[in-house]
Amino acid sequence: MRQLDFCFRGTAFGGGANSWAVFLLTSAVAPASTTNLKTDLTEIAIGNGYSAGGIALARNSTDFDTVTELDAPDHRGLVQIRDLSWTASGGAIPASGGGARYAALTDGHATVASREVWAFWDLGADRSITDGQTLTLQDCELRLTE
Repeated sequence: MRQLDFCFRGTAFGGGANSWAVFLLTSAVAPASTTNLKTDLTEIAIGNGYSAGGIALARNSTDFDTVTELDAPDHRGLVQIRDLSWTASGGAIPASGGGARYAALTDGHATVASREVWAFWDLGADRSITDGQTLTLQDCELRLTE
């Protein structure tokens, strides 16, 4: 996975959120720095090993497994998310429609449609996996600046 388009909203990373999620998006609507809510985007079709809302993450050192502060000259922080995997079972992921083009990090609001988008990554092209294959997002990075 390549590092790119990072959208950071508001206060210090986390803003008090204790849970997070990473979900997969179609190319129907490209995320942008103005994207606020999950409902602004189009999640891939659920089924065959992909659940609505994606993979849940906790605000801990297991799910956010690398946290680094970089002093001069950049004065920024670097956070990496643990590797995330989806395995297709009983059919392809996505279950229908186009492939996954983006991944997005949201807070873990109980109402999935109300989740705030904090970051996103472009997968470079639409990605579909066939029955038995695994899609893994490795070392997704968040770069935080002062």
